[in-house]
Amino acid sequence: MQNHSLSHDSAVLIIGGSLVGLSAALFLARRGVATIVIEKHHDSAPHPRAMGFTERTMEHYRAAGIGERIAQVPPQARLRRVRADSLTGAWRQETEWTPGETQERRASASPCGGAAIAQDSLEPILRSAATQQGADLRLGHELLSFQQDDQGVTAQVRVRDSGALVTLRAAYLIGADGAASPVRTALGIERQGIGHLRTLRSILFRCPGAEPYLARGITQFDIEQPGFKCFLTTYGDGRWALMFDQTQPVGDDLVALVRRALGQDLAVEVLATGCWELAGRIADRFSRGRVFLAGDAAHQLPPTRGGFGANTGIDDAANLAWKLAMVVQARSSPLLLDTYDEERRPIAWLRHQQTFARPDYAHWAKGTLEHVALFGNEAMELGQLQRSAAIPGAAAGLPPAAHPDQWAGQPGTRIPHVWVEGGGSTLSTLDLATDGFVLLARARGWIDAARARTGPAWPLRALQVGVDIVFPADASFEHRFGVGADGAVLVRPDALIAWRASGLPADPARTLAEAMKQVAMLA
Repeated sequence: MQNHSLSHDSAVLIIGGSLVGLSAALFLARRGVATIVIEKHHDSAPHPRAMGFTERTMEHYRAAGIGERIAQVPPQARLRRVRADSLTGAWRQETEWTPGETQERRASASPCGGAAIAQDSLEPILRSAATQQGADLRLGHELLSFQQDDQGVTAQVRVRDSGALVTLRAAYLIGADGAASPVRTALGIERQGIGHLRTLRSILFRCPGAEPYLARGITQFDIEQPGFKCFLTTYGDGRWALMFDQTQPVGDDLVALVRRALGQDLAVEVLATGCWELAGRIADRFSRGRVFLAGDAAHQLPPTRGGFGANTGIDDAANLAWKLAMVVQARSSPLLLDTYDEERRPIAWLRHQQTFARPDYAHWAKGTLEHVALFGNEAMELGQLQRSAAIPGAAAGLPPAAHPDQWAGQPGTRIPHVWVEGGGSTLSTLDLATDGFVLLARARGWIDAARARTGPAWPLRALQVGVDIVFPADASFEHRFGVGADGAVLVRPDALIAWRASGLPADPARTLAEAMKQVAMLA
């Protein structure tokens, strides 16, 4: 006979404890939000899956205090791919991700590098950090159903090992439960996009004899042989993955198949096998009522050299976490949560279109995206524009992305990275906006207006340029943020510019109060 028990309430219940769910738990818990994570497995998936994490993702982890726990690679590093007969055979052609783009990412564009870490190595770091911040991770628990009402969400959960049933009550629920998302299905939300591409089989293996072939800097190989095509890549930790269409008649000898792709009879140790769908689909909406979708539950994107899959989901989590924190702590109106869909769904569609307009996947679009202008690597990673009712000044006529240098403080874009001096140390401008809203201004009138109001209902910290923080001579505040000497900039907790003023008005206190009411939707 199964036992029934009632768990304590939580502000946010997260369904799915993989990359995006764990990131959301970390981002919420560090803001003091009581969070429970429900994950049906006891550990990470046998396949590492994602392994390339971008500078923007690492900025989010830096803000959460775990950046130093994750080994980073120089910003100039990039994933290189060739067409080849086999790993040890002839390499015919190196392929581009963004045609015509030769400029590498600059070390000056971000305080972070990317990270070439396998997903199953990153997830334990996230689990540990989220738990340390107070998140309640319940592995081996499975969602059975949920219902929402005007006051919250009630979920029925089963402990898989014992069969015990648990009822959980939370103010909000996040479905980070993958592309097949039971949460999305229960909400009745459909998806659009290119759709199903193919189903792949994969083999995870070790092969010490293959490692010397990485010396030329190529880590991805499109293998083309008569009657056999596959994709070969390394996770950089001694493990390799071979992926191929499941419709290919390749036989059951996995070691022989791997050696066929390698081109030599090298020693091979098979670690795991898998089967997964390659597809492009975007949910019609990212929320309904008190329930939100994030990661693959919201947008299913195929693996790309731009890192458009997992990284997009982690960015979702960063966007949603501060908004949920503001609302559950009664600082903002629940209307702030409506901006999650407004801001993130267009980003998902941008990344869907950019994926299928690039050479790696263009043939799946069958010419329908030939008109799509391709944005460069830095534009897609550090220069996307988000629009919503909480970002005045992000006009509809602006492009969805641009090189970050072109934006110069445009509301809706990530704060420009500049190394500044403050409090006796050197820090990035991104480090200024990790806990609440920040006002940056040189004019004393703005600073006095911001500091005249205090208390939890006024979640704003003011920093005076030239006094509290000092910009370098070759990267002035006015130049990098596109304002005059009397201008001001409001930065959100997710390091997005929410609002700016070019000069000092007659009544800066009133102007600032109106701006904060719009960008933070204060309760």
